[in-house]
Amino acid sequence: MSSQHQALLEAMEQQSISIAKAGIVCSLPARTSILAAANPTGGHYNKAKTVSENLKMGSALLSRFDLVFIMLDTPNEEMDDMLSEHVMCLHSGRTTPTSFMSLGNVQEKEKPSTAKSQSLKEKLKVHKGEVVDVIPSQLLRKYISYARKFVQPHITPQAAQVLQEFYLLLRKNYMTQDSTPITTRQLESLIRLTEARARLELRTQATESDAQDVINLMIYSMRDIYTNESGVLDFRRAQMGTGMSEKSQGKKFIAILQQVSEKTNSSLFSVQQIKKIAQDAKIQVKDFGAFIFSLNNEGFLLKKGPKVYQLQTSNF
Repeated sequence: MSSQHQALLEAMEQQSISIAKAGIVCSLPARTSILAAANPTGGHYNKAKTVSENLKMGSALLSRFDLVFIMLDTPNEEMDDMLSEHVMCLHSGRTTPTSFMSLGNVQEKEKPSTAKSQSLKEKLKVHKGEVVDVIPSQLLRKYISYARKFVQPHITPQAAQVLQEFYLLLRKNYMTQDSTPITTRQLESLIRLTEARARLELRTQATESDAQDVINLMIYSMRDIYTNESGVLDFRRAQMGTGMSEKSQGKKFIAILQQVSEKTNSSLFSVQQIKKIAQDAKIQVKDFGAFIFSLNNEGFLLKKGPKVYQLQTSNF
């Protein structure tokens, strides 16, 4: 871990900063919210790797963040046109069109039945033709300072029940050997975010609606983290470790079979041999039969008989 990462970890873990400069050695309290951005190594984000591997950031530091979002620069004609127009407006002194402030697809404004039926994403979306009165930065800064100083929300029993059920669901579904462990740290993150959601509206009680908005944010963040290179949710990959998605493990396993085939001068393998090679290579999959079936469908393995497969990428 670099010195910059170590200093940030101390502030997030111990809520203090140690200073040793100009003969002054002291430890100062540091309680603040942290919004950080990082670029992936190599200039592009590789979805076959975990977040920690892409950023080369230690798991101890990465696990301290409540939410992690992956922002990919994917070509989109509509969004590219909106972004280029926004940049040109900034440099030419023109006013940025209101419709460019929407991050979703530009759609006609629809009248919702009730505000509670809308998701947080729908509430924040700016519809076509809608007038937006942007809050000045100075006023927004004063508003946040006032909320942090004078508003201390408490979670209602209904909101606590919603958060607890969601946490127990995560523990039940995603507590596998090679996945990111779901601990009480995630539950504490949900509580902090729910209180912050109520504080944003200067309310002293965090309601069930606040808890549901936070759960939507958490699910969106998890989708970014656990989506593999095929665009499929793979919760068996670790967020902070060196775990790979199931498809990446398949590629690694085929490369190992290729090496074994070159040594033995044979491209035929029985199911027992395949299992033994996978165990020696520490390839961990939840359903090995389904793993072999997927390799067969992708054309890496060809079934030649009962419990016998041929490696298609071999020269023998």
